Amino acid sequence: MSTANLYEVIRAPRVSEKTARLQEVSNQYVFDIAKTATKADVKAAIEQIFSVKVKAVNVVNVKGKAKAFKNRQGRRNDWKKAYVTLAEGQSIDVMTASA
Repeated sequence: MSTANLYEVIRAPRVSEKTARLQEVSNQYVFDIAKTATKADVKAAIEQIFSVKVKAVNVVNVKGKAKAFKNRQGRRNDWKKAYVTLAEGQSIDVMTASA
């Protein structure tokens, strides 16, 4: 897989208080991924981009919220995220990573 394709699979890291706690407690990292990406795609992309060993990948489809825009009802897009568990002793610095 070329590096351009890797960055199409992995869109961006999700950075929040919840994901920071996951990193500390269970060595899990959360990424926005392409809607067509599979667990195998995510695992390969993470291992090649960050040079780490991936233990497990869990994928979640997130439904877009219904929102009111002025006087119209609108809807945000659906998206997909991946919880990536790294092998013992591995880590990723998502604050400086260019994903």
